Amino acid sequence: MPTVIMPKMGDGMEEGVLLKWLKNLGDAVEEGEPIAEIETDKVSLEISAEATGTLSDRIANEGDSIPVGDPIAVILGDGETAPGPAAAPPAEPAQARVQDQPPIQAVGETPDEEAAPNATAPAPTAPHADADGAAMDSLRQAHSAASAPGPNGGSPAVPRPSGERLRASPLVKRLAAEHGIDLANVAGTGPGGRIVKDDVMPLLGRAQGQTQAQPQADAAPAPAPAAPAPAAAPAPVATRSAPTPAPAAGRPAGVPREMSRIRRTTGRRMTESKQQVPHFYVSTDVDMGPAAAFRTQVNAQLGDDASKISFNDLIVKASALALRDFPNLNASLEGDQLFDHANIDVNVAVAIDGGLIAPFGPDADQKSLGTIARMAKDLIGRARSGGLKPEEFQGGTFTVSNLGMFDVAEFIAILNPPQAAILAVGSIKEQAVVQDGALVVGQRMKVTLSADHRITDGAEVARFLQAVKRLLEAPMLLALS
Repeated sequence: MPTVIMPKMGDGMEEGVLLKWLKNLGDAVEEGEPIAEIETDKVSLEISAEATGTLSDRIANEGDSIPVGDPIAVILGDGETAPGPAAAPPAEPAQARVQDQPPIQAVGETPDEEAAPNATAPAPTAPHADADGAAMDSLRQAHSAASAPGPNGGSPAVPRPSGERLRASPLVKRLAAEHGIDLANVAGTGPGGRIVKDDVMPLLGRAQGQTQAQPQADAAPAPAPAAPAPAAAPAPVATRSAPTPAPAAGRPAGVPREMSRIRRTTGRRMTESKQQVPHFYVSTDVDMGPAAAFRTQVNAQLGDDASKISFNDLIVKASALALRDFPNLNASLEGDQLFDHANIDVNVAVAIDGGLIAPFGPDADQKSLGTIARMAKDLIGRARSGGLKPEEFQGGTFTVSNLGMFDVAEFIAILNPPQAAILAVGSIKEQAVVQDGALVVGQRMKVTLSADHRITDGAEVARFLQAVKRLLEAPMLLALS
């Protein structure tokens, strides 16, 4: 029985989240056919069946965090049958239940379950077919126990020995104090049972709902006393408080929202980049009139929409050709050593749900414009649908980030470490320009290169931008190279 596991999509990946099942139990699947969507620190993508057969068991549930290598599903091959449940043993006398060794308790079982007076010993498995059933049940039970909610419906339960000091981060303690959460009842999933923010996040909305309901309960009138009071108490004076801003639709006010794994990773890497890399920025204007005319003429001759070139394809090609003469901008700094890359692999930044990803096309300087156009459309489409392979976004030597389609005049981009440079591209604007002593309408585009000052300097970056500008203003050179 082939077992589908959580794949390792990068050196730093330790777990992934099962976002959505694409196949139901009993569905026929082909080898290589997508069966589920997962989210890692860097990307959302599909995982495929490792064999042809029938999806007989889904061990994990949607939303579960699953360690790398742990099983997700089981596929029955041709001729295989689903194993039945383990056989029940014959009834035993009460005295026979006394064991020299207590039964193993799965992670997440409560002491009440373990000590239940009517509980019976685990059933022994049959030696052949039942062994497969017991193994599958064990996988499912272990995963269910690991992902079962804790006492407050929060993190998976990890027993804390009695008398052990409660371990929690300062942020967790502050959130617990603000929302009235008893951390003694929260199971920690951090190192050594430490309570982390993810453990209390599911409890915040519930705690706030209870807090908001409490004033209404307190305001309920008390029943009149049997005996009359000596004197009537004065009526309470109504006070007006400042109005509370209404929360966004479907979002409780004051409760932190959990960031996606992709957003957290992007934020961490960009923070490290700005803190550790000395950025500097150089900008120039490009006359895109010739490029616009060239693009219109070429696309008119192409019947295949996939081969039609975009302005970004022209920019990728121009950047790749210019990088041939500027190896410092196609290098990576690791420690005190500078590594020149043999290939020119240009990443293209793509906005996706929950974050940003930058797939790349290898050897962009050696590819034709039509090939770059087809490759870019394919990579961008699969980036947005979650179909990228790890080798298509883990790497690259230079990045182009284009916000021109959003009518952004200009911007600066943060370096994508360990790369040496990133080109930020604005929109093409019609504006009045002086040409041959006359005022004419021109099409101008502003580009800004962010670079690592440890690797290069302003003069070299300026010369690189001049080379890119020259190629875009004479686009026939892009077709001939």
